[in-house]
Amino acid sequence: MSVTLRPVFEPTRGLRSDRVTHYCPGCTHGVAHRLVAEVLEELGVLERTVGVASVGCSVLAYNYFLVDMQEAAHGRAPAVATGIKRVLPDRVVFAYQGDGDLAAIGMAEIVHAAARGENITVIFINNANYGMTSGQMAPTTLVGQRTTTTPLGRDPAQAGYPIRVAELLDTLDGPAYIARGSLHDTAHVLQAKRYIRKAFQAQLEGRGFSLVELLSSCPTNWGLEPVEALDFIRERLVPHYPLGELRKPEGVR
Repeated sequence: MSVTLRPVFEPTRGLRSDRVTHYCPGCTHGVAHRLVAEVLEELGVLERTVGVASVGCSVLAYNYFLVDMQEAAHGRAPAVATGIKRVLPDRVVFAYQGDGDLAAIGMAEIVHAAARGENITVIFINNANYGMTSGQMAPTTLVGQRTTTTPLGRDPAQAGYPIRVAELLDTLDGPAYIARGSLHDTAHVLQAKRYIRKAFQAQLEGRGFSLVELLSSCPTNWGLEPVEALDFIRERLVPHYPLGELRKPEGVR
């Protein structure tokens, strides 16, 4: 008698089940991918979604999502997403960016896309370092945090202070929805999914620009075991980057 073994976790229809991601063990990029894919599947918009992949650890995101994908030059994902949405306004368009891509070389792009209220959704992964290029200081690196370019810890006298992107964009009139979630435990993962759903819902309703920032782990470059990296998010990142919804349309719970 033959027995067919089924996987414990059914594959999400919005992700390629035949691909093993390139992310380091313990990295939560994969969790973020799954949340985005689940939301798009549940909203019934997979067939008309276009994603824009950034330069960084998520540069190969187009290999994992079962939607149309476009690669963007470093930091230019919001501009590419804007062009796609304006030419194809019936599409659901999202950009997926890390903190180096979005908050460093791409800061002007994200600020002006938000200021214009472009009807796109941005998923912003904040792991407080340049993950792809061996862990240099990023705009989001904490004061005192050690990286390959700040081996003694980030010194604000030399490198300035970490940028709270969600709060910065919340000062603008253009955004419709801005939230910050975290991926360090199950409860917060579920909350992050609710934020992502609201962000895409804002786009579907034509309300304008939406962004969800996700605090994500980087065990390899932080020099921590995966479980310790999750603790780092809770103990170090969350106090500096408070979680919650900063901006949401009236009438949205």
